Amino acid sequence: MTIDENGHAKLEADLRRGVLVLAVLSRLRTRQYGYSLRHALIDAGMPVEEGTLYPLLRRLETQGLLESVWDTDGASPRRFYWLSPDGQRLFASMRDSWRRQVGVMDSLLE
Repeated sequence: MTIDENGHAKLEADLRRGVLVLAVLSRLRTRQYGYSLRHALIDAGMPVEEGTLYPLLRRLETQGLLESVWDTDGASPRRFYWLSPDGQRLFASMRDSWRRQVGVMDSLLE
């Protein structure tokens, strides 16, 4: 059995999806609004669609991992997000888990 380009693309998308929460948490250590967050992720090589990011932000906030506030001072209102104390703890834990997994994968891929 061989995997065609579509199958390969799906597997890569699955891999990115699996680390998206960690990527989002890493960028929300500082206050950001959705558009700036999306482009920070894209610029770092983690493409994410708006239809994926915004529901994820709402879910993480509902879970108590993010805090947010609307800023209506500018021309268009923006909702800014940042890590809550629980989000900071989860980020630290996930970062440590990620680093351990990278070590395991590095040894497996040798």
